[in-house]
Amino acid sequence: MIGKLYLIPTTLGDTEPLEVMPLSVKKVVEQIDYYIVENEKSARRFIKKISPKKPQPSLQLMLLDKYAEEMETRRYLDVCKEGLNVGLLSEAGVPAVADPGASIVKLAHENNIQVVPLVGPSSILMAMMSSGMNGQNFAFNGYLPIDKGERKKAIKDLEKLSKDKNQSQIFIETPYRNEKMLADLKATLAPATNLCIAADITLSSEYIKTMSVQDWKHQQPDLHKKPAIFIIHKE
Repeated sequence: MIGKLYLIPTTLGDTEPLEVMPLSVKKVVEQIDYYIVENEKSARRFIKKISPKKPQPSLQLMLLDKYAEEMETRRYLDVCKEGLNVGLLSEAGVPAVADPGASIVKLAHENNIQVVPLVGPSSILMAMMSSGMNGQNFAFNGYLPIDKGERKKAIKDLEKLSKDKNQSQIFIETPYRNEKMLADLKATLAPATNLCIAADITLSSEYIKTMSVQDWKHQQPDLHKKPAIFIIHKE
């Protein structure tokens, strides 16, 4: 028997895991000792939180960060050939979406290893669900350019794409640059364009609001260092 690759969601912040994900995630974590993670410390903390009785010394953690060598990561699923299951953990939310884990999922398919996605919070989908925008046609664009001129052009291009295709456009920003992003959105988008801001999703400080850019000009939510999703739609 070949082991499976389980895509294990994590919380989007300091939330009790079983408040935002089903018991099935806890059951899988309790059965797996091999994990591919971005950060060992936070991964151990999450595993301990969702399964307090699981022995930490039994865990085998393989790092998938910006320093990981491709030749090394290509061996991370070798234990599956021995019939052992592997868990892929993101730092926040679901693995392999806006996340380096996609390369491991691709590797699993190349080696005929079954991929099993588990249910858990996705900030992108939860923001889209809550936005009131076009849930039938939307696109995730990742991070926009850091350069101010290039970013404003990207914002205008996404606005035009939204109108031309009736497609809601989703993007993110590094938390400490959220307020600069909002300022650029207010200055660049047409007044009638709708903008949704969804921050701290699933946390007690959760903030989700959709308004026209004109109305946003009179609002200044506190987004500093808060994980946030931005969605625009021009009708």
